[in-house]
Amino acid sequence: MHNEKSGLRTRLLAQRRALSAEEREAAALGLAGHAGELARAGATVAAYVSVGAEPGTRPLLDALRGRGVRVLLPVLLPDNDLDWAEYAGPGALEPAGRGLLEPVGPRLGPEAVTGASVVLLPGLAVDRRGLRLGRGGGSYDRVLARLERAGARPVLAVLLYGSELLERVPAEEHDRAVDLAVTPGGVHRLG
Repeated sequence: MHNEKSGLRTRLLAQRRALSAEEREAAALGLAGHAGELARAGATVAAYVSVGAEPGTRPLLDALRGRGVRVLLPVLLPDNDLDWAEYAGPGALEPAGRGLLEPVGPRLGPEAVTGASVVLLPGLAVDRRGLRLGRGGGSYDRVLARLERAGARPVLAVLLYGSELLERVPAEEHDRAVDLAVTPGGVHRLG
């Protein structure tokens, strides 16, 4: 299982790196176009700032905020767990470890994510069952476990390029399914 996941991760990361800057920018704008389908004004969305060749989230973050959505962004803790802070715009992000950008605002605590109606998850692929292939760091597995312990049932959505919606990804017993895949081309219901 580990080798199967590892091989798929390597292939998907190589595909992402092969995308041109124009393709990445078009994908980011495509994702932002779905902000209205993800949340209404007054809702809270837990999101993240994309890095490297990940599908770009910055236009989406600003589109959500522009619609009156409260956007929470993760702050990576030393143990790989995630704290959260509110997104106050592109000027309120600062460089952090591992090439990440994090919000500068007050820390709200790891439990803040349980108040979100939508949680946007990074991933490399998702299958039609809703099983997500992450990067393998485990931070979002902790978030999903925290949501489950709290009895929180937000909509779980993975942001992907269109080619990353697969028929099947290797899964383990502890993997939790997500509800939606959001690609530049649309919002896809899973499971």
